[in-house]
Amino acid sequence: MEPAIIYEDKEIVVVNKPSGMIVHADGKHDYPALDTWLKEKYGEIFLVHRTDRETSGVLVVARTESAHAFLKQQFQDREVQKVYRAFVYGPLKDERGLIDKPIGTSRGKGPRSARTPHGELREAQTAYHVLAKNKDASYVEVFPKTGRTHQIRVHFSAIQHPVVSDVLYAPTRPALLGFTRLALHAYSLAFKHPAGQKVTYEAPLPPDFVEAEARLRA
Repeated sequence: MEPAIIYEDKEIVVVNKPSGMIVHADGKHDYPALDTWLKEKYGEIFLVHRTDRETSGVLVVARTESAHAFLKQQFQDREVQKVYRAFVYGPLKDERGLIDKPIGTSRGKGPRSARTPHGELREAQTAYHVLAKNKDASYVEVFPKTGRTHQIRVHFSAIQHPVVSDVLYAPTRPALLGFTRLALHAYSLAFKHPAGQKVTYEAPLPPDFVEAEARLRA
């Protein structure tokens, strides 16, 4: 299990993280860790953002402290444009939509909630566009406007269309379309490079996504 390097220079590295790899080694699990792999390859690196272990796709990592501060500020100011692809249960009624629901913190290690939020409530918005659907599932392009933990997973669960094979937010739902992992992929990132230019990087769809789309459209 190895990431694919999408782009690299002296300031940043952009990687396509495979599903099953955690971003930061936590010392509690034996899962392969992206930061460990990158440190072995590049030496010192600085994580800018994260995705869940089962989520595949694009991440940007800083190679200098100045690049890290520059990129981190863009994420905090919501200037980074993130696009995801996901398969969710059931046919979505609207071709386009905006899920605008605050997300509460979780109790312990349990799931977070947008339907009955508790703890500190934080604003969260997720826009989406349906690419294809049938009676069982929808294939969506997703545009998170905020960056809350588990945001996409929580929001689609809140509207009764959880992400396919989400063991945390849809533990009793059957697997669909051949997925054996969370059907969520970080497809692209657009941000300002530390050198000043606007850049966009895409992570090609993994084979399970390509196969699932073909099944859905069949």
